[in-house]
Amino acid sequence: VFVFPGQGSQWVGMAVELLDVSVVFRESVEACGEALGEFVEWDLVGVLRGVEGAPGLDRVDVVQPVLFAVMVSLAAVWRSVGVVPAAVVGHSQGEIAAAYVAGGLSLRDAVRVVALRSGALVGLSGVGGMGSVGLPVGEVEARLVGVSGLSVAAVNGPSSTVVSGDAGVLEEWVAGLVDEGIRARLIAVDYASHSAHVEGIRGELAEVLGGVVPRSSSGVAFYSTVEGGVVDTSVLDGEYWYRN
Repeated sequence: VFVFPGQGSQWVGMAVELLDVSVVFRESVEACGEALGEFVEWDLVGVLRGVEGAPGLDRVDVVQPVLFAVMVSLAAVWRSVGVVPAAVVGHSQGEIAAAYVAGGLSLRDAVRVVALRSGALVGLSGVGGMGSVGLPVGEVEARLVGVSGLSVAAVNGPSSTVVSGDAGVLEEWVAGLVDEGIRARLIAVDYASHSAHVEGIRGELAEVLGGVVPRSSSGVAFYSTVEGGVVDTSVLDGEYWYRN
C-alpha cells in the first residue's frame, strides 16, 4: 500500500539529492513541472533547489503542488525497482497524488486539481486555523459542544484529531487544552481546511475543476478518506475534490 501524506511533511531542501542521483525521480519531477507550467508562474525545480527569486514552501499554492510532485516521483522510483502498489490511500491533499498513482487522474488533471485548488485556498488565508489534539475524536467532539466556529477536520489516528475553524476561537480553545495538560498545538497554517470555511470557495472550485475527467483505475485499489472505503476512481471529479 502506498500512503500519501498531506501538507506538513515538507522541508527546505527535500528531494534535491534525489534530483541529482535518480534519473527516474528527476524525469518524473520534470514531467510534473512541465504540466504545472500551464497553471502556475513558478518553476518546480527552481523551488526545490531554492534558487534565488523562487517562492518558498510557506505558500500554500506552492507547497501543495511541490509535495504532489515529490510524492508521485517517489512512487515512480519505487515502481522502477519493482515495488508496485496493490492499493493507495492519501491524507487530505495527498489523495490527489494517490489518485494519479492509481491511474484515476491524468497528470494534467492531477496538477490542475492541486494547483488551482491550492490557489483558491489563498483566498481563505488570515481568518482561520487548524489545531492538532492528542485525544480520540469522540472526546474532541464532546469538548466542541457549544463552541461556535470550530469542527473536527480530520481523524488522524485513535488519539490524534485535527480541529479547524475560526482563528481566534481556535487559539483560545487550544490554549485551554494545554492548560489542562492535554497535548495540543496550533498547526502552522492561517486557513481552515476541512471546515465550513471551504464553502466560501465552492463556486470557484466548481468552475476551475469542472473540466477534470476522472477515469477508472485498473489493478490499484483507491481507498478514499472522503468516503471511508474503496471507491472507483471514476467518481473523482471536481465535486469530489471540493469535498476532500
